[in-house]
Amino acid sequence: MDLYLRATEFFDYDTPAVQAWLARQLEGLPEDPVTRIRALYLTVRDGIRYNPYVFHTDPATFKASHALAQGETYCIPKAVLLGAAARAIGIPSRLGLADVRNHLSSPKLIEWLRSDIFRMHGYIELYLNGRWVKATPAFNADLCHKMKVAPLAFDGVHDSLFQEYTEDGQAHMEYIADHGTFDDLPYAFIVSGVRAAYGHLFPPEGESRQPASASLEQDLAQR
Repeated sequence: MDLYLRATEFFDYDTPAVQAWLARQLEGLPEDPVTRIRALYLTVRDGIRYNPYVFHTDPATFKASHALAQGETYCIPKAVLLGAAARAIGIPSRLGLADVRNHLSSPKLIEWLRSDIFRMHGYIELYLNGRWVKATPAFNADLCHKMKVAPLAFDGVHDSLFQEYTEDGQAHMEYIADHGTFDDLPYAFIVSGVRAAYGHLFPPEGESRQPASASLEQDLAQR
């Protein structure tokens, strides 16, 4: 299990900023690991806003410390932040990657991506009570309310992967491909997968492809 507990370039829980943040989040909580990771899950889910438009190929943007400093990012760095927090308190963690179809994405985001399939969606697996449990802290509660889906809960016992249906029973998200789990963030694999899926977002040098919007929440507010 040592691989799933160590600090790495991306799971950088040994940095002063992450250590200070952890101390604040854990203050007053019991030593029980499930209680602690449930609290950290909620903090990552709701304290770091989900925004797919901020994706960048700079390796630094995939770090747990970067997600914490920016206060907004997308699914992969949010999963890494939760995984780094877990490792810091002695809970083994590993990153999971999959492709998903999101039925309720904004038209602007689909237009920007030219697809309703999200390549390299990230979640985290945590080793609790003798088994691996999946957790997905991607979508913050405010965004979920705008999308008319319940925020995704995590009890530390059961897998928590996605909101399959909206509050009125419409299809919301489905997993269509599984890329496996990793003891550290596979940077080259992620970037090559995203580049293959959305080649138009990787222009030749000297050109630029600006995001369709500033945030997904802004997209939804304008619908």
